Amino acid sequence: MTKTNLARTLREPAELVAEGLAPATALPALERVAARYAVAITPALVELIDTSDPDDPIARQFVPSAAELEMQPGEDADPIGDHPHSPVAGIVHRYPDRVLFKLVHVCAVYCRFCFRREMVGPGKDSALSDGAYRAAIDYIRSHHEIWEVILTGGDPLMLSPRRMGEIMAELAAIDHVKIIRLHTRVPVADPARISDELVAALKVEGAVTWVALHANYARELTGPVRAACARLVDSGIPLVSQSVLLRGVNDNIAALSDLMRAFVECRIKPYYLHHGDLAPGTAHLRTTLAEGQELMRQLRGRVSGLCQPDYVIDIPGGAGKSPVGPSYVLAPHNTAPHAGDAEAETRYRIVDYCGDVHLYPPET
Repeated sequence: MTKTNLARTLREPAELVAEGLAPATALPALERVAARYAVAITPALVELIDTSDPDDPIARQFVPSAAELEMQPGEDADPIGDHPHSPVAGIVHRYPDRVLFKLVHVCAVYCRFCFRREMVGPGKDSALSDGAYRAAIDYIRSHHEIWEVILTGGDPLMLSPRRMGEIMAELAAIDHVKIIRLHTRVPVADPARISDELVAALKVEGAVTWVALHANYARELTGPVRAACARLVDSGIPLVSQSVLLRGVNDNIAALSDLMRAFVECRIKPYYLHHGDLAPGTAHLRTTLAEGQELMRQLRGRVSGLCQPDYVIDIPGGAGKSPVGPSYVLAPHNTAPHAGDAEAETRYRIVDYCGDVHLYPPET
């Protein structure tokens, strides 16, 4: 397997200061943040950070901030309600035909906005125990309504190709499991890890593999990252994207357009743009819903239909995702009846991406 660079990952605030990613004056506060939330920035991402820019959008995603120690009302250690829908360890069964399977609790890189930040990283269990893993597999096997298994965590691609292959084969052998989807940051954080051996492990008889790639800024999709994604796509594994709308990162139409176009250029279909979850200490990175809706309205007219993600929010408490993009259909407009007509004709008011209103069907 291609040698990766995870051993040189920055994990301590002092290392961030030494690399010029944070000022020495911030060290005491960053040590307090690191005592609570995991820190890891891989070499591939360190290289992308512009240390001359205090508002660098890559740094904003991965370099810890003292603002993470500020808790806001409504923030929750389990902001999307995984726990109430977890029948056995490692499984979240929120929707009838699919489950999350949380194999590991470690990542190559730790995002400062992570909704599972209280559950992942050093000091937590790194992976399911053998007993918990077997109980999770038994749960999936015994629930015939499960059509899709979504491997998440943590990041499932932190597992070795050998172990990944074993898990994929075991899931694919369950008759009613037809789709295995992996949620990952690894192709961005450590593209060399997407080796031919790992790609081969992801392809199994009996189920179709999909990969959802998490990236939030176009600069993350470097040449090596694009090559890693191409290895997956060329092998027959389709890719979709997941992004989080983040203040100071992609909350402007130019950055969001560039990101979605970059995905499509990589043969990755934009899938979800998540509104920031109410994870503890993440308020400085969250936008408002109104800001997100306006960005989606602008995106509709600016870029190809291939580049349009669904803007969604995970409803706090566990009710699941809901699309929250702007509505383009206003209240119906009832026209006056013509002579001899029994009733008025209903016409809808449709808003275009420029904000202009049109009647449908049009008046004749």
